Amino acid sequence: MIIVQIYTGNNYRNFNYLIGCEETGEAIAIDPLAYKLCLEAAKERNWTIKAVINTHEHFDHTGGNSKIIEKTKAKLYAHINAKSKINGIDVGLSSGDIIKTGKTIELEVLDTPGHTMSHICLLSKGKKEALFSGDTLFNAGVGNCHNGGDPEVLYETFFKKLFNIKPSTIIYPGHDYIENNLSFSLDREPNNIVAKNLLKKIKGQNTQEAHLTDFATEIQVNSFFRLKEPDVIYELQKKGELKEGTSPKQVFLALRKIRNTW
Repeated sequence: MIIVQIYTGNNYRNFNYLIGCEETGEAIAIDPLAYKLCLEAAKERNWTIKAVINTHEHFDHTGGNSKIIEKTKAKLYAHINAKSKINGIDVGLSSGDIIKTGKTIELEVLDTPGHTMSHICLLSKGKKEALFSGDTLFNAGVGNCHNGGDPEVLYETFFKKLFNIKPSTIIYPGHDYIENNLSFSLDREPNNIVAKNLLKKIKGQNTQEAHLTDFATEIQVNSFFRLKEPDVIYELQKKGELKEGTSPKQVFLALRKIRNTW
C-alpha cells in the first residue's frame, strides 16, 4: 500500500489522499476536493482510481467527487447515514466494514461522530499502520463541532475509539493545522517540552512534505489526549475555564469550547 498526500493549497488547507496498490495499480481517493491534482497524481503513477471515499459530508471534502467519478467511473463510499447529504453514494459504510482494493489495500471503517454525526475514519490493516482521520482528529488537534457536530459525542469518539489505537499508527488528517494546534497546546500547557520542540521543527513547514504525527506523539503534545495532566487542568482552573469538576470529559469539553474562539 502506497499513500500519497496531496495538499490542495486552498484557504482551508485541505489534504487529499490517494492510496495505491503497488501490485495492481488500483487506487482509492479520499476526500478528493482537488480533483485535478488527484487525477494527475494517479496518472503519474499509472494508477486506476476504483473508489472515492468521503470521511464526511462537508463540501471541502466532497466537492471533487463528481469530477473524479466522471473520469474514472469509481464507486462512491461514505457513511451510511450521509446518503441524504452526499449525492450519489454507491456504498453506505458502517462501523467495522472492511474496504479492500487491489492486493495490498485493506481499510477498516471506524464510526467517529462528533465533527459531524455521519463521520468515518479509515484504519489501515496490515503492514502500514495509518489512520485517515478526516476532520475528527488532526495532527496535534481535533475537529470543531460548528456545522452539524456535537462536542460531547466527539469526546465519546475519542474515549471509545481513538484512545485504543496503536501508538505507532500515523495520522493522515483532512487539514494542515499542526502549527496552530501546537500553539494552542502550549497555551494550555506552557511547559510541554515535546510540543515546544515539535513546533520549532515544523514552523513554516513545506506543506508538500508535511510532518505527520503518530499516536505516541499525540499523547505527548495534543491537549485533547492529555485530559488528566495536572498542568492542563491547572491552567484551565487558573483562567476560570474549568469551574466544576476535573473529569476527562469536563476537561475535553472545556478545551473544545476554548479552541472555538482561540
